[in-house]
Amino acid sequence: MARGALSTRRVEGIGEGSVVGTLSRLLQLTCEAVLVFDGAGRVLLANDEAARLFGGERGPVGLDVRLLFPHPDAEGPLGEFSTSDLPFATDGTASRATCSLPGAGSLPVRVRCDSVHAPGETYLLVAMPLDEGTRFEREGERALEDLRRANRRLSGTLSIVLDTLDAEDLSALFARVLEEITETMEADGTIVYLAESDGFHLRGVSSSLLEERIARFMPFGRSVERVALREGSAVRLRVCAPTNDDLRQGRLSARDVVNEDTHEVLRMRSDMLPPFTSFMAVPVWFGGRVISIIEVGWRRLHPLPKDDARLLDSVAHYLSVQLAGTFTALRSQRADRLASLETELRERMLASVAGDEDDPFSRAASALETAADELEAAIVPLHQNDQQHVLLAELPLSGVSELRFDLGELCSPHERDGVAVVPITDGTELSAALREMGEPCVGVLVDLGELADERRSLLMLRPDGAEPLDELELEFARSLAADVRDIARGEEAREQDKRISQALQMGMRNELQNVPGITAEAVYSSATKAASVGGDFYDLIRLPGRRACVIMGDVSGKGVEAASVSAAVKTALGAYAWEGLAPARMVRTLNEFLLGFSRLETFATLFVGIIDLEAGTLRYCSAGHPPAMLIDAGAREISVLDVQSGVVGAFHDIAYQNGVTALEVGDALLLYTDGTTEARDPSGAFFGEEGLREAAMRESAGEKPFEGFAARLLATLDAFTEQSLEDDVAILALRFDEVG
Repeated sequence: MARGALSTRRVEGIGEGSVVGTLSRLLQLTCEAVLVFDGAGRVLLANDEAARLFGGERGPVGLDVRLLFPHPDAEGPLGEFSTSDLPFATDGTASRATCSLPGAGSLPVRVRCDSVHAPGETYLLVAMPLDEGTRFEREGERALEDLRRANRRLSGTLSIVLDTLDAEDLSALFARVLEEITETMEADGTIVYLAESDGFHLRGVSSSLLEERIARFMPFGRSVERVALREGSAVRLRVCAPTNDDLRQGRLSARDVVNEDTHEVLRMRSDMLPPFTSFMAVPVWFGGRVISIIEVGWRRLHPLPKDDARLLDSVAHYLSVQLAGTFTALRSQRADRLASLETELRERMLASVAGDEDDPFSRAASALETAADELEAAIVPLHQNDQQHVLLAELPLSGVSELRFDLGELCSPHERDGVAVVPITDGTELSAALREMGEPCVGVLVDLGELADERRSLLMLRPDGAEPLDELELEFARSLAADVRDIARGEEAREQDKRISQALQMGMRNELQNVPGITAEAVYSSATKAASVGGDFYDLIRLPGRRACVIMGDVSGKGVEAASVSAAVKTALGAYAWEGLAPARMVRTLNEFLLGFSRLETFATLFVGIIDLEAGTLRYCSAGHPPAMLIDAGAREISVLDVQSGVVGAFHDIAYQNGVTALEVGDALLLYTDGTTEARDPSGAFFGEEGLREAAMRESAGEKPFEGFAARLLATLDAFTEQSLEDDVAILALRFDEVG
């Protein structure tokens, strides 16, 4: 027999498997009042007729039988029970007696009572009114009660059918129908399971069962669903009382369940059974397959008429379309919820990366904790011991424990794009090992692979008996794990790029060489604290013959690529300057160089100027760069150097032009990158070229010294943006002290 499969046997005739069901049906059909009481006189069982005869809210069960049949000679309180206290014989002979009725009345009855073969001392009593008119009246009341019961069944079924027609709120309908089924069948509760790819998942219970412990999942072929699917219609089932052998074992891990139609006895796991003694399992068919199992039951032994089973089949037929719609709606809602949560967690991790918060693995742990809460699972970190093929798990109940599994072997069949998500379900070796330790043993193993020179993996576990993760939940775990891995690996790459960028920066620091006749100063401000190297750069190179080369540029992009291009541009322009090339020729040569150098679509804006102090001229080429400003000696006027050409490194065969301007003693040249003019205030307004012109005039006018000029412009920019730059800023200022 397959592991976990149902154990079955058949009991023929009126033997062990059917005697209780037969007796139950007999008690229902007879017009006589039937009681069963024990050796202490306590009533154990009463049929419907006895309940009507002796009345009371709870019926006669649990009462002392002597209260129902008082002895005419009895006086004072009841003592220890003895059959001699009864006003009738207990040897099976017919006797006349008087029974007490509700409201202090009495009724003469004919009684037969005898002991029965059962564990302990047990007696069976049958009573019928002696008065013919009373008997006919009670039979009439019985027929009327049967009619009322049939009417309740019909009315309840009609309510269910009408409620399902054109229902829009399927969730509310779902809950309401469970209550109506319970009320219609006069049952103690109703449970519904919906089919998934791996079994039947609990999706609803009536309000009377909210505090009960009910199996959340039934695997295919291992529970009552197997019988319901095989029969194809409602199955009437009864849970047998535990035997003495069962009781001696202590915990009842399995119970015998009898099919009242076939007398088949099935051995089932106790945790798979509903909290009922008598119940009916009803399959709901749609499109040729069972999409749901409904269980309607009673906590105590209860007659299960075939008519009631057929009625529930009819109800299931009417509910099939609505349940199919509910199933689809629930899956859609669940899918939307998980997709939304995955996006939220990914954005949260990306935002924390941008904010430079914590390390990437603490961010991943936080996201995975949130995901585990959504999946109603506990996080269990894993650490692999490669030498001993042992997993160290921080288990919820046992603490740090060894699991003798090889992580690679577990994950390899499920690995996809560096991430493995391994279901942990009943029957898997990992689940069995965890169950043996008394730990939660249903869930998923998530392996993120090698990150920061360490293998990162964990378990998300649900308690034993919980439903396994369904397809939507497994895909959610897989997608989130991929997000965690990608973001963590991106963080590693960024950290590596940062180290490379820092090394590049050490070799390409922005420098202003000392050039006689020129006073120079510059400032640089990064938009983010995390930025080590940006694309902005500048340089002042001293050349022979009272000449100098001034450079300012901005390379697109960030990180290693931008830093590499910046370093290459500065090095190349320095070499071109010493060759004596004109600015436009320098830029044109650089353009061809960059098109072959950069593997990415990286381009640069440049201002290259050759300063000739002897001739008092500045020859320049502005290649897509913000226009330079020339402030005259008295700060009376600012000229814009407006000869413009295209950017560098984008296209072949671009024409670059030289511009020329004259220099006077005291004139100042102002160069800047676009982060300066594109800075915004909190309302979103740009600082702009006009704002820069006004600030330059203000900071160079009057008695203000040139020293600190660039720093004062940056301070003005910080005040405008409230120290919230969106791009890097570089400002370079040259004052010409000796010209001619």
